[in-house]
Amino acid sequence: MKKTFSLFLAISTITLSSFAKSNQGDPTYDWFKKTTEVIQFQLNKAAQTYKPGKNPRSVNPNGTVRLAGLTDWTTGFFPGSLWYGYELTGDKKLAEEAKKFTLALDSIRNIKNTHDVGFMLYCSYGNAYRITKEEIYLPVLKDGAANLYARFNPKIGVIRSWDFPWWHYPVIIDNMMNLEYLYWGAKQFNKPEYTNAADTHALTTMKNHYRKDFSSYHVVDYDPATGKVLRKATHQGLTDESAWARGQAWGLYGYTVCYEKSKNPKFLQQAENIAKFIMNNPRTPKDKVPVWDYDVHNALETDDLAPRDASAAAVIASALLELSTQVKDGQKYVDYAETILKSLSSDAYLAKADENHYFLLKHSVGAFLYNSEIDTPLDYADYYYLEALKRYAEIKKIEL
Repeated sequence: MKKTFSLFLAISTITLSSFAKSNQGDPTYDWFKKTTEVIQFQLNKAAQTYKPGKNPRSVNPNGTVRLAGLTDWTTGFFPGSLWYGYELTGDKKLAEEAKKFTLALDSIRNIKNTHDVGFMLYCSYGNAYRITKEEIYLPVLKDGAANLYARFNPKIGVIRSWDFPWWHYPVIIDNMMNLEYLYWGAKQFNKPEYTNAADTHALTTMKNHYRKDFSSYHVVDYDPATGKVLRKATHQGLTDESAWARGQAWGLYGYTVCYEKSKNPKFLQQAENIAKFIMNNPRTPKDKVPVWDYDVHNALETDDLAPRDASAAAVIASALLELSTQVKDGQKYVDYAETILKSLSSDAYLAKADENHYFLLKHSVGAFLYNSEIDTPLDYADYYYLEALKRYAEIKKIEL
């Protein structure tokens, strides 16, 4: 396995070098080259600064870094970012650090009280196995997938998100992001029931989470005995009826994945309808980086009044690039995503080397209603930004 991984590293470095030579003098990708240089520097510095098991999550108002421990839902994003950083730059040191930070999350395999094990394990261990094919990562992935599947209730037709006692059976739109883990686990571990759970969850969510304009509620609370919808609400957005920006991004990404994995045309239609809501939204700023909720009334009055959410933009870009590969007329999705990526790669959002506590992006919003992580770097903003850049490079045939 070590020899296979070393060969992979060598080949990847060669292809990156080939790309650099083939694109010398072409100004079209100057922004991409500049961006990958910042990425390589920042991720290497971050790996030297932070300790495995205590991953950088965001920056507190007092300037200190908020760290993500083993039970934090975001803890898998930094190792995943290191893996994507390696793929984008060919830097072998990033791959070595990615492995260290990934293996430090081993005990997450025992967590059973949240759907977030998808974020926690599939973004770290999942990328590790995808890239290296080292079987050392499989036992943890197997246990995590089983724990995620155990949260599926066939009577209601959804995977429970939280175990908080003040909800009956809450399901958040974020849950759509973790279905990819189940689809992958079904194939990898020969568990067809995982596929059924993912498909059923997506269909139930489509029925109960979405409004006529294809915007999404954040939380739907079900009666665990009957499956009846008890309440449609928010835990993140401006109001129960508003369109929380990252929630719309989660749904777009999730249904794109569901179609790619299942080929159910209902999921493709849903993804395209959500894309229309996002791309045609009159409150979207010119740079395509949304404010934290699409229904913030002052969103277009001035950039200063409504905080932007670079994390939502990064998820949207990554989802649209994937969606573009699933349809015949995907160029409009590539173009929109390219605008987002160029905005995020500009000085307005991309940190300068050696700044921003070694995070990549500035100006994200975690939970505005709780005055938490407002206008700050976020680890998942960086992760989906890197994923989007990788997908963009693949579509544009930029060798990595």
